[in-house]
Amino acid sequence: MAAMTSTSGSGRPLLNRRLAEFGTTIFAEMSALAVSTGAINLGQGFPDTDGPEAVREAAVRALRDGRGNQYPPGPGVPELRTAIAEHQLARYALSYDPDREVLVTAGATEAIAASLLALVEPGDEVIALEPYYDSYAASIALAGGTRVPVTLRPGDGRFRLDLDELRDAVTDRTRLILLNTPHNPTGTVLTRAELTEIANLAVERNLLVVTDEVYEHLVFDDAEHIPLATFPGMRERTVTIGSAGKTFSFTGWKVGWVTASPELVSAVRSAKQFLTYVSSGPFQYAVAEALALPDSYFDDFRADLRAKRDLLSEGLTAAGFDVYRPAGTYFITTDITPLGLGGNDGFAFCRALPERAGVVAIPNAVFYDHRDAGAPFVRFAFCKKTAVLEEAVTRLKSLAG
Repeated sequence: MAAMTSTSGSGRPLLNRRLAEFGTTIFAEMSALAVSTGAINLGQGFPDTDGPEAVREAAVRALRDGRGNQYPPGPGVPELRTAIAEHQLARYALSYDPDREVLVTAGATEAIAASLLALVEPGDEVIALEPYYDSYAASIALAGGTRVPVTLRPGDGRFRLDLDELRDAVTDRTRLILLNTPHNPTGTVLTRAELTEIANLAVERNLLVVTDEVYEHLVFDDAEHIPLATFPGMRERTVTIGSAGKTFSFTGWKVGWVTASPELVSAVRSAKQFLTYVSSGPFQYAVAEALALPDSYFDDFRADLRAKRDLLSEGLTAAGFDVYRPAGTYFITTDITPLGLGGNDGFAFCRALPERAGVVAIPNAVFYDHRDAGAPFVRFAFCKKTAVLEEAVTRLKSLAG
């Protein structure tokens, strides 16, 4: 049999043309570069330690007790759906019916894909805040939608949303707004004033909103995470996405969820059932227990990440970067321009950094449609052991020379 080639017999490319622009993710490229050079990988955002032992043991207990070893219920195990509903009520005074308004997914990535596949039709426009997590663009493309980026721009030490630009981006073809707050990669946390204007716009123009809130428990200093669904008129038009991976440091378990009105959850479930159908059976029981951990866990987790943020931020500043200290997430966006190392090409800088300083980062331009707007920005992850961050800071000092 002849080997498969890049095109079919008719000359048509094998890869669906909607995905042709994406190729291999930058995370795979940079992680491979870290391995080949022995560099410290501050590129991909996963912790280098496991989460709470009690939560891990809960997963082991579920495995041994035979809970979740076979297909779990399509919407998710009742224990987890109840725990998610209780979490939303206790944290944000949002009341959801665990049987009709909660859906468990294979991580937030599937929740995003299923939401967009369910709610977007070919020709619909989807507004996304730029820079955006790379799966957003792919999911919009798979749904046949048109991506309309609204760019977050640096100013006064943070990346800001231009509300007038957002309003101007809405047309008669706009179906929904895709939000991420706390925001990856910039670390921005949308303020109450910004969210109020977004909610007013969505109600005025009858738009749906999908909100990726996976970093909800990672907000620092005076920042506050406020779910968009809490604003007047938004509960019935908002799909809220959460995840256990970022909060409990078990990213490999891939347990995410959707909370929304019964009609929206039903729509998302209709798409989700043809993706994974179900996943992460035993881990769902463990995450149900994790969501019931005392406030002290969340406080200590946030304090630990805040200290690591400060350590890496100060090291990057000393190395010569212009640093945007994040108000949320576990990523720091920096501007490489002040380093004076041959321009503001983040891709070239990141590809050279492992050999130059023994550290891997991610060029933010990969998260932009307007690549020039993201060209000088580079993202570092600080969800690593303190000793690892200290060694990275030591290595990065070489750039200051």
